[in-house]
Amino acid sequence: MDGTVLVADDDRTIRTVLTQALTRAGCKVHATSSLTTLMRWVEEGRGDLVITDVMMPDGNGIELIPRIGQERPGLPVIVISAQNTIMTAIQAAEAEAWDYLPKPFDLPDLMKRAGRAMQARRPAPRAVPEGPPPREDGMDGDLPLVGRTAAMQALYRLIARVLNSDMPVLITGESGTGKSLIARTLHDLSDRRALPCITVASEELRSPDTAASVLARARGGTLIFDELGDYDDDAQARVVRLLDGIASDQAPRVLATSQSDLSARMAQGALREDLFYRISGVTLDVPPLRARIDDLPLLADHFLTRAAGSMTTPRQLSDEALELVRTYSWPGNLRQLENAMRRLQLTGQEPAISRAEMEQVLRNQPAMEPLRPGATGEKLSDSVAAHLRRYFDLHGGELPPAGLYARILREVEAPLLEIALEATSGNQARCAELLGINRNTLRKKVLDLDIRVTRRRKLM
Repeated sequence: MDGTVLVADDDRTIRTVLTQALTRAGCKVHATSSLTTLMRWVEEGRGDLVITDVMMPDGNGIELIPRIGQERPGLPVIVISAQNTIMTAIQAAEAEAWDYLPKPFDLPDLMKRAGRAMQARRPAPRAVPEGPPPREDGMDGDLPLVGRTAAMQALYRLIARVLNSDMPVLITGESGTGKSLIARTLHDLSDRRALPCITVASEELRSPDTAASVLARARGGTLIFDELGDYDDDAQARVVRLLDGIASDQAPRVLATSQSDLSARMAQGALREDLFYRISGVTLDVPPLRARIDDLPLLADHFLTRAAGSMTTPRQLSDEALELVRTYSWPGNLRQLENAMRRLQLTGQEPAISRAEMEQVLRNQPAMEPLRPGATGEKLSDSVAAHLRRYFDLHGGELPPAGLYARILREVEAPLLEIALEATSGNQARCAELLGINRNTLRKKVLDLDIRVTRRRKLM
């Protein structure tokens, strides 16, 4: 990598690490804790790339991007921020940042993005959308779109990229993950936000008159087909006819949500192919809570604060209660977590939520074993049982070779440890805590099973 990089961050550790990494990669680096100094360097013609934090002592890094673009058209800017909400990603995209990464970030990933940025030019600025500005105050309070995990940050970036596109968007995810809220966000923060947003249920498409009424109400805004996977054959046919009959000058943007795998339903003949290809221009896959464990403390505080309102002080989870929250799988996702936190906020008196309170709430919750994506209620134990029956059947009337117990445990244990290590970025201490086993036991199993452990370095 060749070129000069301007780094602006008020954290000395990040400035030092980025300077060292970029220098080793062959770059010249100028680092500062001041946006004023950064802008002076830009005006002097220095730099082939800017890497800036958002909240700086003398201003906002995102708000500086238009000035950088006016002074040095084509100079790419990568934004890094500890403000890990969807609004930060969208604001960075609207300011024409080259890229956006949340803190903590993966250093090798940032280096790859920096290299790509210096090899290409920034896209031409988009027109500023008309209509009321995005709702910054309260938007993140209304929507549980907060999180620091890589899965959520990738989702934020994709939402920001497709925000003002006309392409249809399919939003998939389990029940309770916030699919409908994401669909509404795509409308409320887009350049169609001054136009109607109509959510369509399958019952509204039972007759040609109601279908025509739906289209008339949309008037060039946004149409959201809620849980499209549940539409019967008749409703699917009406959606296709509805979309085929839209005039180009009044075409609404089409969004759809589904908790089932629509491609699998199409393969089974349960979903029309022409409908699937009309609504699957871009797919946003919303991760379940069990895939974003590190976001649970943030989300729990968010829901406790919402339940408290302005009348009372939000309660806080004790370390012991938080441990239970992190080890439970939350099959009902955000909706289930919000209901649990609301109950704890309204029924408890002490500032800290105890382990006993948390246990009481979870005692009446659904079983911890989650459903497989796209499954119809089958549990992991049922799937394993079916696999073992097939294994026995393959041997006809004979028994499998001796030592079956150890072989089966090894087949289950190895992927469990590999996935857990991947989820914890190779941190064996955290992985052992997640699995509920001793760290030395984990080390021995990693050696015995010949599991490769890769540590990913993250920066605060």
